Amino acid sequence: MATMGKSHTWVRAQRRPKKALFLSSPIGLGHARRDVAVAQELRRIHPGLQIEWLAQHPVTRVLADAGEPVHPASAFLANESAHIEDESADHDLHAFQAIRRMDEILVNNFMVFNDVVDETYYDLVIGDEAWDVDYFLHENPELKRFAFAWMTDFVGWLPMPAGGDAEAELTADYNAEMIEQRARYRRLRDRSVFVGNPDDIVEASFGPGLPRIREWTEENYDFAGYVTGFTPPSEEERAAVRARLGIRPGELLCVVTVGGSGVGGALLRRVMDAVPAARRMLPGLRFLVVTGPRIDPASMPRRRAASIRGFVPDLYRTLAACDVALVQGGLTTCMELAAARRPFVYVPLENHFEQNLHVRHRLERYGAGTCMRYAEAVDPDALAAALVAEASREVRYRPVETNGASRAAELLAELI
Repeated sequence: MATMGKSHTWVRAQRRPKKALFLSSPIGLGHARRDVAVAQELRRIHPGLQIEWLAQHPVTRVLADAGEPVHPASAFLANESAHIEDESADHDLHAFQAIRRMDEILVNNFMVFNDVVDETYYDLVIGDEAWDVDYFLHENPELKRFAFAWMTDFVGWLPMPAGGDAEAELTADYNAEMIEQRARYRRLRDRSVFVGNPDDIVEASFGPGLPRIREWTEENYDFAGYVTGFTPPSEEERAAVRARLGIRPGELLCVVTVGGSGVGGALLRRVMDAVPAARRMLPGLRFLVVTGPRIDPASMPRRRAASIRGFVPDLYRTLAACDVALVQGGLTTCMELAAARRPFVYVPLENHFEQNLHVRHRLERYGAGTCMRYAEAVDPDALAAALVAEASREVRYRPVETNGASRAAELLAELI
């Protein structure tokens, strides 16, 4: 990223086009999907706005389908998803510890970012859970030379029981450092946006002697409401998707997906083991298994009446067309199902504090989905029975707002 020897033409500030740089967390695809929706709304508010993305796989897969421009320096980013996959095993990901062990990746990626913003002036940088940029800017506030907006759908590191007292102390220490940074450098974030509503925040404290998470977040964040990035498909649109998938009248469709991070292979195999039992209980049941962009579909076993696909653009349309779904505990997929009012079973990654605590709290508030532990899902008959029972459950979810992207964009647009 060295710039020595390059010549630059100075352009008067008033004549420069407005530019924004988007940083979207690559741990899963949910950030990318909502960020694309927010970017589109930003362009509606500021028609001449130029948006670039500093991004890595699998975010770049979503951006390619959306026609979004990826900055060439993205090639220098160290892959975070690969690290998370290396830290996981058999549907178990100790998420907090995995983040603690990725310092080298975060330092590398911040340095790439710093070179990019040093070479090109951006009016606004938007970091959707871009932990590296947020942390190191607070540590080095003199490097900030742009408006900076932070987005997240959870606040607060929380310990899991398996981590014991040591993890409780560590998470509290991480939270205390963040609170201290925000108190000392309030000007560093020009906007902090929570993707959700105050009641979506867990009722817990940051740690002994620290504030309550919900109260502190309400004092320090603006709330956009949930960002789905779409209006739930109509019945006619659902019928069209089912027809394209070859679902005949009288058949039921179960969609299985584990997101984009590549850590759900073990759960997919458990589902494939349960397909015969589920079809014995419900003969008209068919399965569509979506492996995502980081799991090879060819690595999955084959079962009768079960189709396997890799990355599916606009997956929310397929989810909305199902009769029941089985998913991991990622927020985006679960909330897409909630917005489409589809019954679903979700199996959070073991020891993943966000999926087990933050996401589960939000889903219970919406009355959405049925949680199942992975230890239960290992039994094919138990997993099949849970799917069949869920398929007949009456859906009475709290409605999910559809204007979150525009509300988020309005908050960000004020900074440009």
